[in-house]
Amino acid sequence: MAFEFKFIKRVEFAETDAAGILHFSNYFRYMEMTEHAFFRSLGLSIHAGNPVPEIGWPRVHVECHYKEPLRFEDRVEIHLLIKEIKKKSITYKFIFRKITSGRPSTEIAWGRVTAVCINFDEHGRIAGATAIPSEIAGKIDIAPQELLS
Repeated sequence: MAFEFKFIKRVEFAETDAAGILHFSNYFRYMEMTEHAFFRSLGLSIHAGNPVPEIGWPRVHVECHYKEPLRFEDRVEIHLLIKEIKKKSITYKFIFRKITSGRPSTEIAWGRVTAVCINFDEHGRIAGATAIPSEIAGKIDIAPQELLS
């Protein structure tokens, strides 16, 4: 079962501020991109269904702690780890490492996201929190504590 995933991203000019530093809000976008890529790696989609999705994953808690800036053209590895799985929610930890000399090195930030599994009624309105479907729960696990520390 999967408990981690790594995603590589290059900082684009449009993602930076006037000083060429990655705008803080983009760290949250990078976490979401990594989560979506993680789901795809499992043969799943974060948003599946026609025309109304069966489930969704709204965020109920997000945070990011910054240590060093990323700049235009920097490459960064975003390391997703599953921190906690409850009946209706998943909490991820994300570690951002700047890629230097072709290898992830310095940890420049870390974040955490908790997403709750919800379902929709036939009109696309949120019906409420629901148990994580077994086809998802059966493919994921909590990361070992030594990776989460």
